[in-house]
Amino acid sequence: MTTTLDLFHTVLGPDTFASPDANTLLLLHGWGGDGREWSRHAEILADAGHRVIVPDLRGHGRSPVPDEGNTPAAMAQDLAALVARLGAGPVIAVGHSMGGQVVNLLAVHHPDLVRSVIALDPAHGAHGAELDEIPRRLTAYRENGARAAVPLVAGAFSPAAPAGLRTAHIRTMLGTPGHVIAQAYAGMYTEHGAVGIRPYSEAYLRRRACPALTVWTSTEAADWERGTLRAPGSRVDHWTATGHYLHEEHPDRTVRLIEQWAAARPAR
Repeated sequence: MTTTLDLFHTVLGPDTFASPDANTLLLLHGWGGDGREWSRHAEILADAGHRVIVPDLRGHGRSPVPDEGNTPAAMAQDLAALVARLGAGPVIAVGHSMGGQVVNLLAVHHPDLVRSVIALDPAHGAHGAELDEIPRRLTAYRENGARAAVPLVAGAFSPAAPAGLRTAHIRTMLGTPGHVIAQAYAGMYTEHGAVGIRPYSEAYLRRRACPALTVWTSTEAADWERGTLRAPGSRVDHWTATGHYLHEEHPDRTVRLIEQWAAARPAR
């Protein structure tokens, strides 16, 4: 069993987690990223009265970097320990890309700690051409680490993305240890128990008991995931004309989405 890590994290908003009336938001970055990508959102949400926890996932940013075990399943266990230690649950868990997979794993395995989930262009449901590319990509990441991931990151933005956003993510990816890039990718798609490939995604999404909002940039993916919804109040949205890092291309729209979702599901 993987030992949980003490994650680097920041907490914004009210000082205490004791009030049952306030929302606590857990904001997670994706593969090769770190919590800085949530800085704008976190400030706005905290100023609006929400408690906001922004961690760096294991192997990423300022959190510890183990030699092994840098997988979404282990990341979810780390987060469960963090939320429990802070006395912060149940949280509204928001995750982008790999972080979207992680928040769903957290909701499935620790339902007492998660009130609801928001997953933004999550790393699940792989099929077709994306599925065919997984073995080649994993080999490249094992051989060349983050350098091999740069083309994928560079191509993940729309023409309307804010200036500098692509470069910021390339730099963050290049700063992530190569073994973490490879292990996290394998943990998403190829390791025993990985849930990134569509049939496995469907099985674990059916186990998610809390309300969930998923936002896709792909029409096909949105239509597919609507067929997996089980918990009352869940829904899937589709945002057109945006890149994979939709929360940073459209930060104000993302904040509104989170606030509207939280308001519709009060803490009590």
